[in-house]
Amino acid sequence: MPDDNRDADNRPSPDALLEKAERENRGRLRIFLGAAPGVGKTYEMLISGRAAKADGRDVVIGVVETHGRKETEVLVEGFEVIPRKTVDYKGRRLQEMDIDAIVERRPSLVLVDELAHTNAPGSRHPKRYLDVLEILGQGIDVYSTMNIQHVESLNDVVAQITRICVRETVPDSVIDRADDVEIIDLTPDDLIKRLHEGKVYVPDTARRAVENYFSPGNLTALRELALRRTAQRVDEQLLSHMQAHAIPGPWAAGDRVLVAVDEHPRGASLVRYARRQADRLRAPWAALHVETSRSATMSEADKDRLAATLRLAEQLGGEAVTVPGQDAANEIVRHATTHNFSHIVISKPAKRRWREFFGGSVTHDLIRQAGNLSIHVTSGTEQDSVPAARGVRSAAQPLQFELWPYVLSLAFVVAALGVGIGMDQFLDVRNIALVFLMAVLTVAVTLGLWPALFASLASSLAFNFFFLTPRYTFTISDPESVIALGFFLVVAVIASNLTARVQRQAAAARRRARATEDLYLFSRKLAGAGTLDDVLWATVFQIASMLKLRVVVLMPEDGTIAVRAGYPPDDTLVDADIAAARWAWEHNRPAGRGADTLPGAKRLYLPLRTGREAVGVIGLDDDRQGPLLTPEQQRLFDALADQAAIAIERIQLVADVDRAKLAAEADRLRSALLTSISHDLKTPLAAIMGAAGTLRDFGASLPDGGRSELLTTVIDESERLNRFISNLLDMTRIESGAMEPNFAWHYVGDIVGSALRRAAKVTADHRTEVELPPDLPMLKVDPVLFEQALFNLLDNAAKYSPPDTAILIRGWSDNGWVVVQVMDEGPGIPAADLERIFDTFYRVRKGDRVRAGTGLGLSICRGFVEAMGGTIEAGSRTDRPGAVFTIRMTAAAEAPEVEQAT
Repeated sequence: MPDDNRDADNRPSPDALLEKAERENRGRLRIFLGAAPGVGKTYEMLISGRAAKADGRDVVIGVVETHGRKETEVLVEGFEVIPRKTVDYKGRRLQEMDIDAIVERRPSLVLVDELAHTNAPGSRHPKRYLDVLEILGQGIDVYSTMNIQHVESLNDVVAQITRICVRETVPDSVIDRADDVEIIDLTPDDLIKRLHEGKVYVPDTARRAVENYFSPGNLTALRELALRRTAQRVDEQLLSHMQAHAIPGPWAAGDRVLVAVDEHPRGASLVRYARRQADRLRAPWAALHVETSRSATMSEADKDRLAATLRLAEQLGGEAVTVPGQDAANEIVRHATTHNFSHIVISKPAKRRWREFFGGSVTHDLIRQAGNLSIHVTSGTEQDSVPAARGVRSAAQPLQFELWPYVLSLAFVVAALGVGIGMDQFLDVRNIALVFLMAVLTVAVTLGLWPALFASLASSLAFNFFFLTPRYTFTISDPESVIALGFFLVVAVIASNLTARVQRQAAAARRRARATEDLYLFSRKLAGAGTLDDVLWATVFQIASMLKLRVVVLMPEDGTIAVRAGYPPDDTLVDADIAAARWAWEHNRPAGRGADTLPGAKRLYLPLRTGREAVGVIGLDDDRQGPLLTPEQQRLFDALADQAAIAIERIQLVADVDRAKLAAEADRLRSALLTSISHDLKTPLAAIMGAAGTLRDFGASLPDGGRSELLTTVIDESERLNRFISNLLDMTRIESGAMEPNFAWHYVGDIVGSALRRAAKVTADHRTEVELPPDLPMLKVDPVLFEQALFNLLDNAAKYSPPDTAILIRGWSDNGWVVVQVMDEGPGIPAADLERIFDTFYRVRKGDRVRAGTGLGLSICRGFVEAMGGTIEAGSRTDRPGAVFTIRMTAAAEAPEVEQAT
């Protein structure tokens, strides 16, 4: 047997070999991982792509976002760029990577930027990483980039650090499938310097980024996350390599700590020591329990203590592992070498020396078998043990005596007796004993230990009575027969005991497998739940189905605690139950039926708690009398409750982040509104007051031209003030949802002409050109809203384009749409501002660094156009510098009838 184990250790891991074979049948994925935008991921990917191209590989660009950075645009030159596919979405034409074109082209390597990108609706896959997986499946290598905040498992951590919840995430399984993960590292000071130099965002955006997201503390934390996640992937690759090549560990490439625990009270002390040791080594750690045949005979108190010790390891950040085995020391060494642990923590021997002589010592055996492993033997203290008591009385295990197993075992003995009598003519009496032994083993396998012991006794009596001389008496005349009968009875008892033990272990393994599968499915349900109600429903249903109890979940609500979910549905609680639930919530201890506190309640209330605090209360009851849960059910409930509490805390954390984000956005809008009012109201009022005061005090002495100029100033500034107040009122109508367009049929040219006349003063220093065909379909729009939208676009074009330049308004019909464009000859719109240019109070700096406008005009345009069922988008002109705003409105399916004049 030991030789077989040694041979198994020297064989490569089948899982590692299968993973290696799968990797050979698909393309290789390299991910350039960064801590934050601007560290140079795209730049490094292009450099690596150029190096691969210089080596003779066929390299193309699937999609690369340069973000207007000149040094990145220079690196793109010389690559073949696969044209992107156009996807129509709500009248907008979005550009996405063309998977089919890449697969048809079949390059050796394709460069794909921004792995976490969300594709436009209507694309083949909703996420770009799914596009990459399809390309890899075709045997094409891929280089891609992503930031650490997009890793799914770190989403909550990043939200805590930055107070920003990232919606675009990539599953950890995609990173785990990567053949190479290359960290692109940049110190926080260097990255902030790049921001100030305008190498990441435009200056205004860079300033806000430094104030909010790119603070030195945030960048340091994100940098550590990126380095740790990369180190974790490298450690997994090293472990897979060792398993695939049957290399015995540990390799001293990195420290890993394993603590061996059992039911002894010192287990908690060992776990805490292992955690401290792992912190000193800055290493991952795990707690291991080897489940031997002795585990089946542990008392319920020992089982509770062991479960509490493993749960403590998980709460302290370790991994809790339970493995079956016969030799604890051998299994600990096997697990440590297989998973590349370099340190093992174990307690000193607890047995007396004379018991070690007969039963052995796991600690001494482990030291002898350790090899290159470092063994830490610590005494531990029983005072630090995890209390197994919960303050809840356990239900007694049902110990019902059943007669039928003994009757059935007696039937097996009778059957063996019949076979023995039939074979008595042909076989020696010693061989007939084997027939009875077979009956005993059959009873042990099918009915258990005690019926097997009863069958052993009955078989020995039957064998003596019917087959040993003198027959048909219990007297034995031959001394050899006495010895044979004695050995038969001993062998039967030992064999039945061993067989029953194997049967118990098999039954326990089946129960554990079912429970593990149920817990796994429950964890998947919780992981896929997006709302608190989904989590609570999954929790009550799972607990009710596994424990066969009625379940309710209560959570804090408006200063009290109320029922949020139940299975079967039940939201009525009597006063005693409400008092017990509130006490359990306030004191974080069990209360109610079977507990030490308020035992008169109908239900047993147990707090749902995480490492930080209680998040709710679970109530349990059924139709039986007395305590509800057996010790085994209590341990199962603890596992279910721990998972549910963590899921509830995750949902609450996301909600807290969303609320914080909304509060920050409200503060930003309030600050922007106050700033806008203080400047844009005060400036025209000051001009009006100055001009009016001059006319009042010096009007008689002013020449006619001077008076006329002052009056013009008063009128112009009054109109400017009126436009600002109108914008505020319009924005209020849009935000409140009170926008109700007054639709009517109109020709676009009429509304454009009205808007140009109204904007004559605003566009006085520019040339306005109109290109509208006379056969444009009529539109069903609100003329006032549409004219205001055009006026705001003309006002924006006049502000951001130099004098004596042209403002062009043109329109055409396009497959059921009427398209109207307003184009100017200014500097255009920076790429970084395209996504936010329609946001409320957002303003792009002018070329002279002077802010213009209130930041409301374009937001109002979008609100008005979308209220009329159209779309508006911004972009830069392709024929020359300048911005272009495109409005798309649905054309009339049937032209309205126009009465002819007679």
